[in-house]
Amino acid sequence: MINSSRRQSQLNSMSPATPVVISSVQELYEFACSGPLVEKLGLTPKIIAETFHRWLNCGLYLCRLFQFNELNLSIPQKARFYHFYIPVFFWCEDQIFHHRSMFKDAEDIPPLVIGFAAPQGSGKTTLVSALDYLLRCTGRKSATISIDDFYLTAEDQAELREENPGNALLELRGNAGSHDLQLSVETLMGLCRLTNIYCMRMKLPRYNKSAFGGRGDRADPSTWPEVEGPLAAILFEGWMLGFKPLEMEVVKAIDPQLVVVNKNLEAYYDAWDKFVASWMVIKVKDPNCVYEWRLQVIDFISRFLSAYKAYLPTLYSEGPNGSDIEHLLVVEIDENRNLILHS
Repeated sequence: MINSSRRQSQLNSMSPATPVVISSVQELYEFACSGPLVEKLGLTPKIIAETFHRWLNCGLYLCRLFQFNELNLSIPQKARFYHFYIPVFFWCEDQIFHHRSMFKDAEDIPPLVIGFAAPQGSGKTTLVSALDYLLRCTGRKSATISIDDFYLTAEDQAELREENPGNALLELRGNAGSHDLQLSVETLMGLCRLTNIYCMRMKLPRYNKSAFGGRGDRADPSTWPEVEGPLAAILFEGWMLGFKPLEMEVVKAIDPQLVVVNKNLEAYYDAWDKFVASWMVIKVKDPNCVYEWRLQVIDFISRFLSAYKAYLPTLYSEGPNGSDIEHLLVVEIDENRNLILHS
């Protein structure tokens, strides 16, 4: 489920004072054709027209999810749905179709792992929840996981602090080194086994960020949600997903405390990135946008800004660690989290 406060923040950004009534299907079709992702995804007015009944169905599903009136959508709401979420959903469908076409045995096709890399507060969790809902509404099962689900336990966090005295980047959870990579490998491998042949269930780890006065701890396994196979996709999101280790001199120049974080990052490809076959990167021009999106937690965000400055340029120029450009979607958002044309 979407975190309620985070979801409300996303909804507020879609809700101006004056709503705009959708006067006709034709108007909505023309609006969809004007979206910034249309050309990037190889869509044409003809393709959109031929599939527009599916766009409308997806719009209705999203209105149900977010409790909007489909006949009284504001322009930001229409843009979020018809310029962003729905085109990305169709891109995910194409990725799933291509993935499944690579296997001869239809009964034993592992789910496609799609990675979503974006800074905190950019709306990736809300996007992933919407995509998961659309997949379920169209008859496919998916699982959603976040890198946050794999944070160390409170006890192991305390040990990490003791091993790195004075390093503010590792004082609390967040940066490379503060995750249980063995748990992430076990979870991803388990999810990838949820095929038609092995139609079993498994629990997904979750993290309780409010435990220990906000320092956090792994949630009690009895509260972990359960997912049942077969899965079509695993939607894996995170702020540092796909980050590549850099030369030590580079990170040292940005922040000497990043040296140990950069060293820790070397183990993350095998634990996370190698499982991801398709990637979506949500790009921001300035990592300082995160401050504006999370003003209430300035101290928290400060621990991540050095990593953003170090690793985002490479993520944007080369793609996530191990990514294939044929299965990579990069979109750019502004300070209001609205899509803009990718430069």
